[in-house]
Amino acid sequence: MPDADELVANALAAVRGTDVRQVERQLDQLMVGTGAADGTTAVDAALLRRLVRGLGALWPRGWQPVDVDRITGRRLDARAARLCRAAMAVQRRDQAGPVPAWWDDQLRELEASAVGDDRSVLTDWATREGLDRADALRTAVDLLALVGSLPPIAVLRPPPGASGAALPRTAGTARTGSPMLDRVRALLAKAESTTFPAEAEALTGKAQELIARHSIDEALVAAGSERGDVPGGVRLSTDTPYAGAKALLVQEVAAANRCESVWSDDLGFATVLGWPADLVAVELLYTSLLVQATAAMLRGRAERRPGSGRRTKVWDESFLNAFALRIGERLRTATEAATDAADQAAAGTPGAERLLPVLAARGEAVRERLDTLFPGVTRRRLNVRDAEGWSSGTSAADRASLDVGSGRKPRQVPGRPDPR
Repeated sequence: MPDADELVANALAAVRGTDVRQVERQLDQLMVGTGAADGTTAVDAALLRRLVRGLGALWPRGWQPVDVDRITGRRLDARAARLCRAAMAVQRRDQAGPVPAWWDDQLRELEASAVGDDRSVLTDWATREGLDRADALRTAVDLLALVGSLPPIAVLRPPPGASGAALPRTAGTARTGSPMLDRVRALLAKAESTTFPAEAEALTGKAQELIARHSIDEALVAAGSERGDVPGGVRLSTDTPYAGAKALLVQEVAAANRCESVWSDDLGFATVLGWPADLVAVELLYTSLLVQATAAMLRGRAERRPGSGRRTKVWDESFLNAFALRIGERLRTATEAATDAADQAAAGTPGAERLLPVLAARGEAVRERLDTLFPGVTRRRLNVRDAEGWSSGTSAADRASLDVGSGRKPRQVPGRPDPR
């Protein structure tokens, strides 16, 4: 009989192929095991070893725990994602070299844990999921195949074991428990829960105003210190349905907060590049505005005139695209107003002339980082397929407009926009 590692390799090769009967034969071999008294336990241990090794190979290729968890749930299912979390916990325990604090934060947020002996990780997981051995082995091999197929992606922060990984804070992170961010979260939570558009307008507008002022303060502080930071990055989920509209919303929120975004459609996320305070702002705003946009879309569906004859999916997509573009405009207006106010307030004070050059330099650094990490990025034209949905989405965004006192009137967005 083959040994456990050979059985796992044969099953993995079969899953990667196209012969369904060969897959079943190899999975049956895994069920039987090596023929020894502890043959099935040896198979479980070999599966885990190979999975842990595969995960460890992903970290230098740009993947982070949250990324692997997201794509596992996207391409497989929640059960496979929970097995992956257990394997990541085992990999972390055996990880050599420095491990950054943000890495452990991600694992903690995922509740990634593995208890007991490594030889029982698979069986313990299967018991918790209520899976028989055949389904558990199939899921484990499918997960192995997925982990081994993931392509390299941009390395946003030094992974465990890399130079700089042990630093307590990098340019890709920011304090997430500051009083200002707590105020922003509270404002956005109220904006999500209210059913009154005027109230949502005021709350979200105030949140963006606070964010913009905080970003300016952070920029000036950083400019006054001698640090060799480069912009960092985060990845935000743009899963189906309406992945393109979600990616557009990320882009609009990122642009309003002096960041750049790149959408990886096949991988289900958008990468946002920027400075720490701005990245935190983008993540908070995107999460909140997605909730608000979805709620507005559902209300808009109910308001559609009977017998409109358009498919709901087409209408929804047009609605969300229009909402994203108009909200982006409101966010940029808020940011510009806050910048103008800061510039005027600093007039005549020592160092006042630094503000706009500092912001310009930081913006250029973000664009350089984009060119370095994504040299082959392309742009995609947005087509509108439902005029009624577009009009309704624009109106919904207007009702949630982010006027912070700039006095500017909303610009009419044409029916066939180009998001560039």
